[in-house]
Amino acid sequence: MILRLAPGASADAVVERLRGTLGRRLSLVGGQVAEVPDTALETLASLPAVAGISLDRRVTGTLERTGATIGATWVRDNLGLDGSGVGIAVIDSGVTSWHDDLGSTRVARFVDFVNFQSGAYDDYGHGTHVAGILAGSGFDSDGRRRGIAPGASLLVEKVLDATGQGFISNVIAAIDYAVANKDALHIRVINLSVAAGVYESYTTDPLTLAARRAVEAGIVVVTAAGNLGRNAVGQTQYGGIGAPGNAPWVITVGASSHNGTTDRADDSVAGFSSRGPGAIDFAAKPDLVAPGVGTESLTDATSTLYLTKPTARLWGTVPTASEPYLALSGTSMASPVVSGTIALMLEANPDLTPNLVKAILQYTAETKRFVKPLAQGAGFLNARGAVELARSFAAGRSLSRSRQGDPTAWSGAIIWGNQRLSHGQLLPAANAWTPGVVWGSPRTPDGRNVAWGAECSAARCDAYVWGAAVQQPLKVATPLDPASIVWGTSGEGASLVWGRARDVENIVWGTNCGGADCANVVWGTSLDADHTVWGAATGSETTVWGTSLDPDTDIVVWQTNALADFDDSDWGATTRRRSALAALARAEVAR
Repeated sequence: MILRLAPGASADAVVERLRGTLGRRLSLVGGQVAEVPDTALETLASLPAVAGISLDRRVTGTLERTGATIGATWVRDNLGLDGSGVGIAVIDSGVTSWHDDLGSTRVARFVDFVNFQSGAYDDYGHGTHVAGILAGSGFDSDGRRRGIAPGASLLVEKVLDATGQGFISNVIAAIDYAVANKDALHIRVINLSVAAGVYESYTTDPLTLAARRAVEAGIVVVTAAGNLGRNAVGQTQYGGIGAPGNAPWVITVGASSHNGTTDRADDSVAGFSSRGPGAIDFAAKPDLVAPGVGTESLTDATSTLYLTKPTARLWGTVPTASEPYLALSGTSMASPVVSGTIALMLEANPDLTPNLVKAILQYTAETKRFVKPLAQGAGFLNARGAVELARSFAAGRSLSRSRQGDPTAWSGAIIWGNQRLSHGQLLPAANAWTPGVVWGSPRTPDGRNVAWGAECSAARCDAYVWGAAVQQPLKVATPLDPASIVWGTSGEGASLVWGRARDVENIVWGTNCGGADCANVVWGTSLDADHTVWGAATGSETTVWGTSLDPDTDIVVWQTNALADFDDSDWGATTRRRSALAALARAEVAR
């Protein structure tokens, strides 16, 4: 378990008296890891010093054409940006110590939270693959399999073992370390190509709260959406976003497929990519998608993935003792594509805040017309557009003057809460991007209305967003007056990402957070019988999920009923953890 303690409190003596075993402290969330008998949960929950109890749940790990498809190759070749000066924390299974594409300087530091070894290694192979997508030089392939940001430096933190398994306490400790060392290692991005099951709200989950602390420290947190886009019989299912990807303050990345070409026109969302919404809180996710199918990146010949996937091994163009590359698919591969892009953005404009980074990524993404928002989020990653818009903000311009040269159509929108906001332009001075503002909130912590930028007419926005050259920067007085400079929804059903609207095709999920009160959850239903319909209830405590509309089957896509009846097959929970969760539920009721 992870005990969340009141400030300055300690539960050490009680845990020992209850015949428990103390683990590591998690200072970032005021937590204490402990292994305790199920019978001790009620006693612990009743202690004034214990603010909450959470399961220390299991967490698992979820380029050649990729860089060209998203425009990262163009950025390197034409803008000379490669992520230099930007540090990325890679929280994964470790990294190999010998690969030519990483050299001897790319990994600035290695920290092992599993076996506590000092030297770099990767017995699973997942982290090495992710590191290559981020910052591989392409040495063994004559540059063909170069990473997105080959100039970035890496803090590699091992939280997964040789089988790709770990615990959220490992991840929290790694996030804590990255925050503590962000200045020394220039950490601006955390890449989490791992996911855990969602057992509680993101407002109380220690893992999501640790990610929030990192964002509040100025670090952009990028995480995989998960690979639960299909059920056991191959049907598309919704609601499979893993933690911490269910939290609004992180950037949650789904996987797309470039279908073997560099042409964006044939890109599609991967079938395995988890769809939204997030469980329990029903938040809008993912934030966007990036290539994650058949991604060719680095491998370690002694790792589990290398040894168990012989058909996925790939030779390079220079002689090596073993195949230096491996082709893998998953949202774990898509996340570092976005993290690498962010490194390019931050090199171009170091002043970007985490919220502004997300806004730029969504605003410049390409929205596919016939793809549902719960599958693609704001759209398909456009690294070229994102970097150019970041550069324009650094130069004091409102929109990139070189927008006309970008062949990719920008969405011109962001997803804020449950609304797809458009009809305006982003401005870097808007209060939505300031530290402390939670993504999706209707107001700032001091009570002001959230502002994203300047409102403009459809014709004027077309002139700026869709390609006409901007001869002069748009003049907007700053600081912004959020009462008069606010842009948002058009008032039509198409502007809702989820909620109630006349146009059922645009109903996906959730709550309308356009006002101050976001407490009433409105559950939407789809008229498309090929997709999941979610059950209505008076409260999410009793009915968690819904069932399939397919009249020919009795397949339950996601489980229903109370926590004590939670079916552990969907998330891989063990019987022991299920009984602990039931005991925890009883303890909360008693409390």
